[in-house]
Amino acid sequence: MAGNLRKVGSLGKVGSLRKVGGLRKVGGLRKVGGLRRVARLGRRGARVDLSHPARSPLGSSVVNCVTYREGVRQPVGRDLVESVEHVRKTDDGFVWLGLHEPTEREFAGVADLFDLHPLAVEDAVHAHQRPKVERYDHTLFAVFKTVCYVEHTEMTATSEVVDTGEIMVFVGRDFVITVRHGRHGSLGPLREELEGAPEQLAQGPAAVLHAIADHVVDGYLAVTDAVQSDIDQVETAVFAPDGERLDPGRIYQLKRELLELKRAVVPLGRPLQVLATQPMRVIAPEIQAYFRDVDDHLKRAAEQIAAFDELLNSILQAHLAQVTVAQNEDMRKITAWAAVIAVPTMVCGMYGMNFDHMPERHWQYGYPLVMSVVAAICFALYRGFRRSGWL
Repeated sequence: MAGNLRKVGSLGKVGSLRKVGGLRKVGGLRKVGGLRRVARLGRRGARVDLSHPARSPLGSSVVNCVTYREGVRQPVGRDLVESVEHVRKTDDGFVWLGLHEPTEREFAGVADLFDLHPLAVEDAVHAHQRPKVERYDHTLFAVFKTVCYVEHTEMTATSEVVDTGEIMVFVGRDFVITVRHGRHGSLGPLREELEGAPEQLAQGPAAVLHAIADHVVDGYLAVTDAVQSDIDQVETAVFAPDGERLDPGRIYQLKRELLELKRAVVPLGRPLQVLATQPMRVIAPEIQAYFRDVDDHLKRAAEQIAAFDELLNSILQAHLAQVTVAQNEDMRKITAWAAVIAVPTMVCGMYGMNFDHMPERHWQYGYPLVMSVVAAICFALYRGFRRSGWL
């Protein structure tokens, strides 16, 4: 998280951004007038640690800024502009700049420095985008939806199961810019893993893009495995002896959370196919083969989600069927008792009409006889309903 950043020891002091209003073209880097607003946050003089959120001239959104050469992290004592100039002059290595939920003001200087397209910049700042891949001149812009499983002790009708975020990636010939939105999906562990495999980082920014895509899709698989446990619990509860008493809100909540997961996973299929099949300037053909492997993992996650959706539909239908059966049983019991009670009600109603000429009224054994007949009929009805399973 951006608020809990560790200092990057090997990076050292990267330096404050100097004012770039009068910056001339140096080695293909054009004038960056848009950095003036950002540059006013930093002063000439002492170097500033760019990785420190409280002191970074780009604001608290900066997570890290590192230069890599031949896959090895460089302890560069330059500011961001000088690092980019040096990389472009020597045509060796690339810069990886990571940000977390930057504002328009914080991102404006970065956009001018790396010549990012305004539409892609707008998407990166405001987030809430569908997974996609877009090409702008020599820059590739990719959007990934990240997902995280929310731990909970018991599944309820209001439990949050899946939390989503976003990672936007700008990839150029000599730079990678990652913009993260959300409370999870930190790329710190991934950066450390890549730094442990310099031969992979040596392949350039495209290798970083592949690693991010693979990292995100692996997160999908982990979340689907966790969601399966919740579905198994609900399924067990539905088919328990008192399953008709289960709150159906739990099933609906799982379906809503599964829909949120589906919105993150399924739309990424087309962008990954584009990365794996269509020729691009910033992605070497040998890297594209690895995107096909990521696409296979994504299809597996999408298939699991589709299977979960069908299973939840079946569980819901089974629960509704159980409720219907329980209601029918209750109605049969009520009907049976109503039939038993109808006999004395009818007889008592007949003798309550107060006719003068009724044979049994003045007979000594009339009352016991009528009560015996009523009891016998009620007992016979009870035995009949009992044998048929209505009572």
